[in-house]
Amino acid sequence: MPVPPELASDPAVVGPLGSLAFSVVRPHSATLALRALRWHRDLERLGVRVPLFVAHDVGLLLGCPNEQLEIAPRVDPNALVGATGAPPALFANYRRVVEEVADSETARRSRALRMTDDMLAVLLARVLGSTAQRIQIAPSYPVAVPLDATLVEGIDGQLVALLPQVRRGFEVDMLNKLTDARLYVLTLVDALDLDTLQLFGMLGGDAGQGALAQVDLLGVLGAPEANDVVDFSLEILPSVLESKARPAASTHAAFGYSGLARKGSIDGLVLTELAWDGDELMRRMADDEVLYYAREQAHDEASRVHHFLVDASASMRGERATFARGMAIASAKKLLLAGEDVTFRFFDSRLYEAHSARSGQLPIAYLLSFKGEHGRNPSRVFAEVERTLAIASTRDPREPIVHVFTHGALYVPRDVMAAISRRAKVSGLFMLPSGGDLDLDYLDLLDAHWVVDHSALASRSARAKEARRILGTEKAA
Repeated sequence: MPVPPELASDPAVVGPLGSLAFSVVRPHSATLALRALRWHRDLERLGVRVPLFVAHDVGLLLGCPNEQLEIAPRVDPNALVGATGAPPALFANYRRVVEEVADSETARRSRALRMTDDMLAVLLARVLGSTAQRIQIAPSYPVAVPLDATLVEGIDGQLVALLPQVRRGFEVDMLNKLTDARLYVLTLVDALDLDTLQLFGMLGGDAGQGALAQVDLLGVLGAPEANDVVDFSLEILPSVLESKARPAASTHAAFGYSGLARKGSIDGLVLTELAWDGDELMRRMADDEVLYYAREQAHDEASRVHHFLVDASASMRGERATFARGMAIASAKKLLLAGEDVTFRFFDSRLYEAHSARSGQLPIAYLLSFKGEHGRNPSRVFAEVERTLAIASTRDPREPIVHVFTHGALYVPRDVMAAISRRAKVSGLFMLPSGGDLDLDYLDLLDAHWVVDHSALASRSARAKEARRILGTEKAA
């Protein structure tokens, strides 16, 4: 028995598992069905309540290759009619909807992306959320199915027995709403922004870091203004991803020799050092004058932390916001590849909370979905930046570097910028308005700055060329 006796009488288990009798997608392995249990759990967490079989069928079509699936009823339709009293046409119509989703171009593309379970849960919420809100019959059972593959392995033979153990009005109502909204659901499937998901795949996005990241990604998929940032990022990222961190010199016995160093282990001692007499050799060792062969090894840990400050005020709407966020994403990825640490903060009239890149994963959903409040107060913002750097310097030994992505009219008091430049290296990327010039009295305090005029932002090809130029200049520096 797939469902053990101690769980066979638990409505929280047999309710969701019994709903698989309505399923028309058969996975070839229990592991795929186990993934559906995760999607269903995450949908409940996101506030999208649908029967398990719907999350199971649509999720498998969007996330698993065709050769691992088979579209066929799990249970004889006559048994479904007898258990629910629903007309046979309802189950036939549902199967047609599933077949149309399977044949869609979006489903074919999404299967090739090999998305994580967290990202698939967000896609399901996007496709099924509106239909779920129209369901008028609440489920007659809670949902508490353990994430155990043995529960769904070979369960087809038990579905007929599990089906009538709870009322199935919730499932039938979902079928009615789903088939009635067939064109709407198919339109949502076709409108899924798979470029955003491709960006997550390229950069190792943070959709797997919990419910908050999933909510951010759900907001990104529904935000048209994020599409330009995604397209721009996908255009400039391939050249960035070709970058590789240069190996550093190390005393550990790994890789090959890279040069000479003043510190090392005895096995790396340059043999000519043994030509010195004993007293002189001891003196040279005490004064760190002995030469050792240094070996190549990747950086053990980042010695610097990069603070990315991205302007989110009203002057950064449209093309400037697209360029600033796209450049921030590409620059941060380049630094991560070099073994550096990166933290993002937006600002307008205030400085927002920091979001760090963790384990090489950028907070892409946050960067794409963030919307600032109204207002602009550079004096207040950068005074807070200076205080933050002062506090961090007491407990963080890493060297801070501040990168500012902003409009050409960012008027920060010179004394505030001078205080920041004493605590960190500062670079700026300034976007000019049409016909404007960069006239800021603190430019000489910056370690580096780049200027992007309005004409470079107006053309897609010129914008990408300008971005690659800046990224290349940064690499050379």
